[in-house]
Amino acid sequence: MNVLQPLLQGDAVSTSVAVLLLGMSVGSWVVILWKGWLLRRAYRDVARSTAAFWQARSLDDGRAAVQVFDRESLLQPLIEATRMNNAGTLAAAGDASQQLTRVLRDALHGVLIRLQAGQVLLATVGAISPFVGLLGTVWGIYHALMGISGGGQISIDQISGPVGEALVMTAVGLAVAIPAVLAYNILGRYIARIEADLEGFARDLRELLLTASGV
Repeated sequence: MNVLQPLLQGDAVSTSVAVLLLGMSVGSWVVILWKGWLLRRAYRDVARSTAAFWQARSLDDGRAAVQVFDRESLLQPLIEATRMNNAGTLAAAGDASQQLTRVLRDALHGVLIRLQAGQVLLATVGAISPFVGLLGTVWGIYHALMGISGGGQISIDQISGPVGEALVMTAVGLAVAIPAVLAYNILGRYIARIEADLEGFARDLRELLLTASGV
C-alpha cells in the first residue's frame, strides 16, 4: 500500500494534522541547517577574533582585527558598547566600573538573544509534534471503529485505510520530533560554549579598560 494513501483517504482533520506536521518538519529542518551552519562558523570566529584582539597593540588595532574575523558580529557589539557617550543621563551615573558592567551586560544580552534564535521553535516542535501525531492516530482509530460499527459485514477494506492512517500519523509525529529534540540539545551545547567565551571576553575587556583608565 502506498504510504500516502491513508492520508489521501482522510477527512479535513486528518489532512490538517498531516499539513501541520509537514509544516513543523520543514520549519525545524530550516532552523537546524541554518543554525548548524551559523553556530559552527560563529564558534570558530569567536576564537579567532578573541586571539586577534589580544594580540593587537592597542584597542583601536584590536577593534580593527576583530572586524576581520567576526563575521557574525558577536564580539563587535561588546567592543562598541565600551564607547560610552551618555553624558547628562542616568546611564552615566555611577563610576566607570558600574557603567562598563551595565553596557557590556546589555550588549551581551543582545548577542545571546541572536544566538538563541530558533531554539524555541525546535523545543516546541520536539514537544508537541508527537501529540499532534497522536491526534491523527486517535482520529484514524475513530474512523476504523466507525467503519466497523457502520455495516453488518466487516471487511478489511473498511478499516485498513483508517488504521493505516493512524499508524502513519504516529510514525510521522515521531519522525518530526526526534530530529528537533536532538538538534535542540546539540545546538544548545554550541550556544553554551559560545556564551561562555563571550562572557569571558566581556569580563577581560572590562578589566582591561578599568586598568587603562586607572580605576
